[in-house]
Amino acid sequence: MTTVRAACLQVNAGRDMAANIDTACALVREARAGGADLVLMPENVSLMEWGRDNVLAAARPEPDHPALAAFRDLAVETGVWLHCGSIAVALANGKVANRTYVLGPSGAIVGRYDKIHMFDVDLGGGEVYRESATFQPGGQAVVVATPWGGLGLSICYDLRFPHLYRTLAKNGAQFLTVPSAFTRPTGAAHWEVLLRARAIETGCWVLAPAQTGEHTGRQTWGHALIVAPWGEVVADAGESPGLIYADLDTAAVDKARGKVPSLTHDRPFSLV
Repeated sequence: MTTVRAACLQVNAGRDMAANIDTACALVREARAGGADLVLMPENVSLMEWGRDNVLAAARPEPDHPALAAFRDLAVETGVWLHCGSIAVALANGKVANRTYVLGPSGAIVGRYDKIHMFDVDLGGGEVYRESATFQPGGQAVVVATPWGGLGLSICYDLRFPHLYRTLAKNGAQFLTVPSAFTRPTGAAHWEVLLRARAIETGCWVLAPAQTGEHTGRQTWGHALIVAPWGEVVADAGESPGLIYADLDTAAVDKARGKVPSLTHDRPFSLV
């Protein structure tokens, strides 16, 4: 059995990148003091910005991104494995990647993932999102090797596409990461049930750090969650910024998959 103490951040990021970075770094230090070896940040951890022009103006290329530089230094300082949620990375084609980084304790980048599924929705009441106008979708699923097992990467809206998580689980993921900034309407209706479903379908631990509260007129749901492989919620951050912890063991993965080995039960079928 392999066990790791994990912590998920819940933050209320705004438009001040330096302040957002400072807040996240302080919480990571607190998580380390609380015994965490694996610490995860939410989507848009360094900036919650709306509108194509505003996001493009704030995004930076990977080599020059102040958040990535700060988080690499932080990984070295604290000695944790650090999942950087997501940050807006400027691309050469004029668009932006919504990109996750996983950093080892040396500060090295050991994994990158660009959000695949774009949140293009109309929730009513004037709440409209068109991520594809600003962001370049990714095209690669990623599993990162860690000392405790495979870490399958995803971001927020990806959560609604179960085939991604099944692919990750079939390719070595024992832990699924879902850094998010779920809207309040969709979070209230769907957040917990989707996370629990992904855990149950794959027999994986699911780690979902989150944004919470108001961000220049928009509301995020909060409720960062950690879900066990059998589907139980073992930690819930509620609506306040802070940290949640859980001790994750791979024996729970083996036990869940042993009881219901659905990952090995796929059968071909045709549509008639």
